[in-house]
Amino acid sequence: MCVRRKPVVVVVLLALLGALGVVVAVNSVGGKIKLPQLGPECIVRADGEVALDLVQMANAATITAVGLRRKMPERAIIIALATAFQESKLENLDTGDRDSVGLFQQRPSQGWGTPEKIQDPRYAAGKFYSALKKVKGWQKMRVTDAAQKVQRSAYPNAYEKWADESTVLATALTGRATGAVECTVSGEPALRGATAAAALAEGMRLDWGKGLNTIEATQSGGLTVAVKDVNAGWRYAHWLVSHASSTGVERVRFADREWNAPDGKWQPVTGGKGAGNDTVIAEVFS
Repeated sequence: MCVRRKPVVVVVLLALLGALGVVVAVNSVGGKIKLPQLGPECIVRADGEVALDLVQMANAATITAVGLRRKMPERAIIIALATAFQESKLENLDTGDRDSVGLFQQRPSQGWGTPEKIQDPRYAAGKFYSALKKVKGWQKMRVTDAAQKVQRSAYPNAYEKWADESTVLATALTGRATGAVECTVSGEPALRGATAAAALAEGMRLDWGKGLNTIEATQSGGLTVAVKDVNAGWRYAHWLVSHASSTGVERVRFADREWNAPDGKWQPVTGGKGAGNDTVIAEVFS
């Protein structure tokens, strides 16, 4: 009996050709081949590891900042992040089930606000925290149970699977971990110079609120933020890295470490050029 062999060689050859096609099809800028970003742009490490793209990272940082501005405990931030993970994968969606939109897939018809307002991440996060505060005993509930009390989802247990990832993010973004948010930002900056510095300062004020009144412009193009302790410093430093792509941030310094956009890593600062423990420094592309 003759056994026909599967055309393994042909399959492998096609796979190789497909991979070659991906490489050849990359963008060409100024006559130079620009290779695509391989893997996630952001890695967060804080007693665990989470990989996100730049948009997801920025949204996670904003959700956390709004929670801290409202003086919500870290547990609330974990619940909010887990909810946004499940509902939108931390993306600000303009569609969803029925009339649901935004990070938390909130519905205008259910009183969450207009579609335009809900698609403002700061507004959406604020509405979520306000609703969570009204849940009796939420602090002692499982993540999924507290989230479900707010969301009333058809899948009430789905939020729990994001609890570990959300805990890692909350630990880093609340400033309890050092150099924990690393994002690689390549390509042409979204903004430069004074425009970038203005957008950066405005974004920080919108996320962190009126209590953040210590922002000052720098001569080199960027800003400095005075902080009262190391935790606060890492909160702002991680926020700046998280929003670097959309605001044109090239470099962030805090304490004895520095982050650079193309490299994406926090590195020790040498030569006495650190920022100290009372100031976070951000520089934008010129």
